[in-house]
Amino acid sequence: MYPEHPTTDHPRATVEVHQPTPLAPSTITPAPLVAMQPGSVPSVASIVLPDGRIVTGYAINPVQPEPLAAKPPVSRAAVNIALGGVGFLAVCGGLLVLTTFIAALAALIQQLIILAAVVFGGFIAVQVLGASRGSTTVNIRKAVVKRNHFHN
Repeated sequence: MYPEHPTTDHPRATVEVHQPTPLAPSTITPAPLVAMQPGSVPSVASIVLPDGRIVTGYAINPVQPEPLAAKPPVSRAAVNIALGGVGFLAVCGGLLVLTTFIAALAALIQQLIILAAVVFGGFIAVQVLGASRGSTTVNIRKAVVKRNHFHN
């Protein structure tokens, strides 16, 4: 059916054809027949084939499958996925609020530290740069200068 490739030389093999050998009929002992009363007598049908032969036998009713349970309009897996998405969004919103709260709290603490540093630094500056120790304030009108010092 397919041409052989011109560059390869395949050796020709002889083909043997084997005919099937029929098996010897086995002797089967039929099981004993037990008479049973059918629940209802099935109807017998006869069919005329196109070549004129008549076939007679019992009519077989097609097997009706069991009715399926009513399916919900949305599958349970889809409902679970949707609920998971709603839960994820709720968690994300909560985390967003939580991070915003933490950032605001950190800013408040930073401002309080700066305020304390300014107030404490101002207090220290007033103490250092204020009236120096060892000097007194004198009313010049009443003061007497002796040896380059003020005396009362």
